[in-house]
Parts: sequence; C-alpha cells; structure tokens
Amino acid sequence: MTHHNLAWCRSAALFLATLFVSLGAWAQDAADQTPQGIQSPLPVTALPSVLHKVDLSFKTGSTERVSFSARGIALAATVLAPGSDGVCRLTLDEAKQAAAAASSPLVRVGELQVEAAKQHRLGVQANYFPNISTSFVDLHFNKHPGDVLTLEGPLGGMHQVPVNIINKDQNSVNVMAVQPITPLFAIYQLVKIARADENIARAKAGMPVTEAASRVEKNFFDLLVAQRELTSSKADARKIQAKWLTASNSGTPVVSTEQETDMINAEKAVIGPASKVKELTASLNEMLGLPDGTTLELVPPDPLVENISQKEATDKAMVANAEVVEAEQTAIKAHAAAKISKMEYAPTVGVLGGYAFQDSLNLVLPRSFGYIGASASWTIFNFGKREHGVKESKANAEAADLGVELVRAKVAAAVKNSYFEMDRSRQLYQLARQMVSATQVVEASYKPGDPEIESAQAKMEADMFRAELEYRQAYAKLKALMGAQ
Repeated sequence: MTHHNLAWCRSAALFLATLFVSLGAWAQDAADQTPQGIQSPLPVTALPSVLHKVDLSFKTGSTERVSFSARGIALAATVLAPGSDGVCRLTLDEAKQAAAAASSPLVRVGELQVEAAKQHRLGVQANYFPNISTSFVDLHFNKHPGDVLTLEGPLGGMHQVPVNIINKDQNSVNVMAVQPITPLFAIYQLVKIARADENIARAKAGMPVTEAASRVEKNFFDLLVAQRELTSSKADARKIQAKWLTASNSGTPVVSTEQETDMINAEKAVIGPASKVKELTASLNEMLGLPDGTTLELVPPDPLVENISQKEATDKAMVANAEVVEAEQTAIKAHAAAKISKMEYAPTVGVLGGYAFQDSLNLVLPRSFGYIGASASWTIFNFGKREHGVKESKANAEAADLGVELVRAKVAAAVKNSYFEMDRSRQLYQLARQMVSATQVVEASYKPGDPEIESAQAKMEADMFRAELEYRQAYAKLKALMGAQ
C-alpha cells in the first residue's frame, strides 16, 4: 500500500471513529429520562388548540360532556349551556373543567414554552453530528493575474515562458463536512443545560390550570354561601311579616312606625345578599363562558376525603414541587457550565472532509478533487480570561447547590404549615357538618316551612360551606406544594 493510500485510510478511520463517538453521545442523551415528578405539560383538561378529533358526545341535563383524543391522551371537555328556562345546573367538577377550557390560551402558552425548550434541546443535540456546508465562488479579475515564468536558457541568457497558473475568470464549488472531536464534551454539557430548561418548563406548564381551578372553586363556594345567606335573609323577612300579621289578627294595636321600620330593615337585609349573589353569579358565568344573566343552580359537592400523611406530603414535594425542580435543574445547569469553562484549556480538534471543483488554479490543483484531514486550534494565553471564567462558574455552581438546600428547607416548612392548616380546617369543617346534620333532625320535628328554622338552617349551611372552602383551599395549597396539577 502506498503512502498516499495509507494516509487516506488513516483519515477515513479517524472520521468514522469520531462519527461513532458522536452517535454514542447522542444515544446516551436519548436514554436520559425526564426526572421523576415532572409531569407532562398537557393537563387532563380541555385544550381546543390541540384537539385532533371528537370521539363521542352526549348530553345530561343542561351540560354537554365531550370526550376527545389528543396526542394519545384521553381528554374530557365540559361544554356548559343554560336550559330553556335560563337555569344551568352545575357541579364543582363541571365548573373546573369548563374553566380549564376557557383558560386554554394560558395553557397553550405553557405548552408552547415546553415545546420551545424541547426544540432547543434537540437543536443542541444535532451538534453531535457533522456539519455539512457548501460554498460557490465566481470571480472575474479586471486585469490579467500574470503568466510569465523566467528561465535560464541552455546557451545562457534569461527567457520568459508564458504559464497560465491563475485564471482571470475563476469558478469553484466546495462541499465540506466538519465533525467536531473535542467539542463533543462541551456539547454533552450544553445538552444537559438545555434539558434542564426543558424540565423547568414542564414543571411550570400546568400552573395556569391549577390557578384557574382554584379561582373557580372559591367563586363556587362563595356563591353557595351567598345563596344560603339570601335564603336566611328572606326567611327572616317572612318571620317579621308573620309577626305583624299575627299581631293584626289578634286585635292588638299595630304601631305603624315600628312596623314600617321592621319591614324596611328586613328589605335591607335581603338587598345585600341578593346583590352579592348577582355579582358572584356574573363572575362565575364569565369564568365558565356562560351567557350573561344565566341563573346557576349549584350542586353542593360531595364531602372532601383525603388521606395523606405529613411525611408523604413532604416526600412528594421534594420530588415534584416546581420550585424544588427549578432549583435542582438550575444546579445541574451551573455544574455543566463549570465543566464547559474548564474545557477552554483544551484544544479544539475536528475532522473534516469534502469535495471541490475549481478552475482557479491550473496545473497546481486538479480540476476536481476530494480531501480529508484534521484541524486543531488552541489558545495559548488570553490574559487570565479562562482562569476567571472557571472561578466564576465554580462560584455559581456552589451558590446553586446552596439554593437547592434553601429551597428544600423552605418547601418543607411550607408543607408542614400547610398540612397543619389543612388538619385544623378539616376538623372545623367536620364540626360544621355535624351541626348542619343535627339541625336537619331538629327541623324534621317542626312543621315544614317554618321561617325561623329555615333561617337557622341556611345560616348553618353557609357556615359549613365557608369551612369547606377553607378546607379545600388548604388541601389545594398542600397539593400545589406537592407538585400535583
């Protein structure tokens, strides 16, 4: 084998070996999984912008439920509509699903952020493979580049021989592939940084849906409370009317001024709750996308049942809490950046190969030829820039590690406080529910429609719904800390 052929074989072997290294690094990155606890950006709610097809729809009362299939995930959307009488019978779950569908632009923003982070990571991973480029040059010189070669003749004297080496009109086409070698280590760290950004985006993607559900739940229970307060006020007004009616039938003189004052006060007591019911109804209609003026018939939800220990809540929060995930991924990014800064001390080595077609240099280069080889560059001295960069990235990595510890401690303390708050609100809710049940037993022994019993019952139900809202909000806060969406 000639020396020329041996050089070509060595270069080709080096190029193929580098390509296999790139494939191995890419496969290692592809094998990495999303960290445990980071959920899919697509929440289990309606998202019209990503729906691919409607599988089934059916109606129940004034609510239409539609099942969708999107990206291989079964989604459920709730389309609310008032009945012929303008009344919409609504449960809490239906309200949350409809609100999630109405807030789809916010959900879409989170999904797009995840998609952007994913595409950025895939773009960084593409740097593992050769970069293939092409160039075309077409030049025309306004003067002849020169074609004179001076030689000594056999009989003495100097003779000039025309030699056309550089053409006046030049054309060249070059196709080149460059495969990095030492930059592969830096690319591996850059992929880690890009994947960390993607994980952070995934951890935050479901927050808009959770926030929308929380707002709807609060409005739902506030409206339940306001409706019970309105019922109590109306019952008190009927009680006052019945008092004056009884006094008139018994022949007792009626003091018109006192009667008028009582009636006005009773009307004032009704106006406040009625206005609040109207305001909360309008607000909930807007959240759910219902027409203005729709009357809502709210169905009280089943009692909330949760069974979670403080340790379980803390453990889940340390894995799936968005703040913890962001802090951990930030630390990964900082350590990757620190490793990249150290690679500034190493030379940049790459393998290149290509094919060229040219008519610029005659006799010196053939008209078409292929080539393969290696290139390397190394910065010998840059006045301490590399040293300061390494120290900076090291400090950032240490700060990120401390940040993880601080965030974990903060979240653990928040989980502890939220858990005890939920436990206290659960006990208050259970007590309020027992009182309502006892009142219902007492009401059964009296004649139906007694305004005094009806008022007391409505007030106790209002207190029960307040306690239930506080209980549910405490539980939702704890779930948010646990990373549940």
